[in-house]
Amino acid sequence: MSQPTVLRPLALGLLMAALAAASGLQAEPMVSSTAALTPAPVGRVIVRFKAGAQSLRAQALSARTDVATARQIARNRAQGLGQRTGLTLHAHHSLDERTQVVLARGLSSEALAARLARDSEIELVAVDHRRRAANVPNDPLYPQVNQAQGSNGHGQWYLMPPSKDLISSINAEGAWDLGTGSSSVIVAVLDTGVRYDHPDLSAKLLPGYDMIGAMTNDVDAPAVANDGDRADSDARDPGDWVSNADIEAGSISGCTYDDVANSSWHGTRVAGLIGAASNNGVGIAGVSWASKILPVRVLGKCGGYDSDIWAGMRWAAGIAVPGLPQNATPARVLNMSLGGGGSCSDGGGTATLYAETVAAVRAKGAVIVAAAGNTSGQAVGLPANCSGVIAVAGLRHAGTKVGFSSVGPEVALAAPGGNCVNASGACLYPMLSTTNSGKQGPVANDNAYTNSDASVGTSFSAPLVSGVAALLLSARPDLTPDQVRQALVSTVRPFPTTGGGSAGDANPPACSAPTGAEQLECYCTTSTCGAGMLDARAALASVAPPPTTSGGGGVMSPAWLLALLASVPLLRRARRAP
Repeated sequence: MSQPTVLRPLALGLLMAALAAASGLQAEPMVSSTAALTPAPVGRVIVRFKAGAQSLRAQALSARTDVATARQIARNRAQGLGQRTGLTLHAHHSLDERTQVVLARGLSSEALAARLARDSEIELVAVDHRRRAANVPNDPLYPQVNQAQGSNGHGQWYLMPPSKDLISSINAEGAWDLGTGSSSVIVAVLDTGVRYDHPDLSAKLLPGYDMIGAMTNDVDAPAVANDGDRADSDARDPGDWVSNADIEAGSISGCTYDDVANSSWHGTRVAGLIGAASNNGVGIAGVSWASKILPVRVLGKCGGYDSDIWAGMRWAAGIAVPGLPQNATPARVLNMSLGGGGSCSDGGGTATLYAETVAAVRAKGAVIVAAAGNTSGQAVGLPANCSGVIAVAGLRHAGTKVGFSSVGPEVALAAPGGNCVNASGACLYPMLSTTNSGKQGPVANDNAYTNSDASVGTSFSAPLVSGVAALLLSARPDLTPDQVRQALVSTVRPFPTTGGGSAGDANPPACSAPTGAEQLECYCTTSTCGAGMLDARAALASVAPPPTTSGGGGVMSPAWLLALLASVPLLRRARRAP
């Protein structure tokens, strides 16, 4: 017996319209079921009131204002702004005494920004864009990687001394002869949170903060956060998986079917590269053995908002944020393996607020390191392209630009980002790090590592630089952010100009300035991938005080002399001369 035919809503509507037309009746207008299910847009912007605005004079806001009062002041200011502009505005958290997030239903963020910019009390308006973790490259060869489990045979190749086969390795092994870091130097990981129960990280993690929905009643904050609550002091990563059901529910604005994936454990991977427990006979080594990690959760399902990222940057550096507790353990290094489109030089509201936040963090003495991005040779994105940020491009083991890495004059230097493009077809050079094996929620106390997974991206280049920055500050706590940058870029090794090619016999072109078109593997230049390849030992040798003999007589050790020679370009050239 045949099954009855089920008419879909669209087909049923067409049939009814046809019958009505045949009978001479006027058909009722058909409403698309798809359109009916499409949620109304929600505009989300950051507004800054002018210094002398009546809204500010009515009730002052400061970093010492308690949470309840700060919320009420934000609501009052949003209500007044809405009355003047004819909009129903919803108040969200304040970034400083004059700046806060506001939302409005029924219009886009761009349209909302245009309306509010015309108000006489408003100095600046910026769309509160959503940013994405930068770990998944859009390189077209990326999906062809070998997903086999188990050891890749190269271990933590990116930390080893460089060799003819490992051109881009950073020589952290050599740096450890000079110093392994200090527990007084804290590195903040602004990311998806971290698994505090990973055995190779648990002893290295400080109490952090979950910024998602900080001091707000965000419509989509609980769905983005995925941890059952809003902003709080719990920076654990609950998983950031996205399912078809999440998209169909429409609970996260801007989330699409392209975001459907298992949990990335992105922050846990980044934290392991910077400072996994080292020399302990377990798992992997981090770049800075002794430094502590401060997790600051700013990304959840489908990424995170600029406002949460800005608040996270300020809080991590020890800057007071209205309504948030003071950070008791300010970081000297901020790692930001995240980003998106736009430029700090555009001059718009978003650019201004990023530039101001970067300047404020640097004024506290903190170094900011960011992933250049994974746009396959296109332009560096925010926040990496902001002045004062150390932007890091990604390299293959052979020293060429890895296909997915972004390029541009904003890049400071380059470091390994992993690559899975090899003649054998296997992912031979992933970035081995800590992770969790849960596909959605976490596996408790999971001692998992990425092994041969396709763990690649400029997200994993940046933490190598952050770890080396922590080593520098451990040796010389008095270094300024500019001095740290100078030590890193002045001691790099030059990029190779031969020997590249993903199949071993190809000869890729030189990298060129970004034009909007893809450029995959290419030979780096100083105008596209920064000053050169990260050299951990040379960078540390350039700032570290000379180690002494056991007798304490101030005599330079052989290791120090070798490091000094390696860090001086003139002596390197003389040594190579015939």
